[in-house]
Amino acid sequence: MVRIAKKTDPKKLAELKTKIHDEDYLLQAIQKIAQDLTRNLEHGE
Repeated sequence: MVRIAKKTDPKKLAELKTKIHDEDYLLQAIQKIAQDLTRNLEHGE
């Protein structure tokens, strides 16, 4: 399910815009997504 933010925090958005260019941050984010997907597939959620 995709959620759309109704109120965007400018400070958090600026932080994310910086992090998106950080390779370590992206690798960690992708790893977390992969783990969540795997866990959901294993448990049939």
